Amino acid sequence: MAEKLFSSDDRERIIEAIKEAELKTSGEIQVHIESHARGDLMDRAAEIFEMLKMYQTKDRNGVLFYLAVEDHKFAILGDGGINAVVPDDFWEQIKETMLGLFKEGKFTDGLQKGISMAGEQLQAHFPYDEDTDINELPDEISFGD
Repeated sequence: MAEKLFSSDDRERIIEAIKEAELKTSGEIQVHIESHARGDLMDRAAEIFEMLKMYQTKDRNGVLFYLAVEDHKFAILGDGGINAVVPDDFWEQIKETMLGLFKEGKFTDGLQKGISMAGEQLQAHFPYDEDTDINELPDEISFGD
């Protein structure tokens, strides 16, 4: 069900936003979309973070955008490396920006903007190094049921 909410064009735009953000950083960004969050939202986001092996990045600088679309909830979860260097309210700022677009029905735009904002901070703290950086995690969107 969650897969049907984003057209193939929307998915491409989201994947392009991930690729664009990751061009400038060693950080990794992933998007996971499912219909319902099972249990607590942040606990579920942490489960997905674990399932996608996002903790395995060299600098612990993975960022997960998790959406439970039928529940109208979403979370952004950063790994320890990025959380150690961004301001305390950083993820909340991104969520507020995204929420404004989501309320207008602009879900793809909201994700693109959030990914871009996360990418800017990742670039500031974990700049891309062409000699050592590799794409550690897939850029494709993952979907739950």
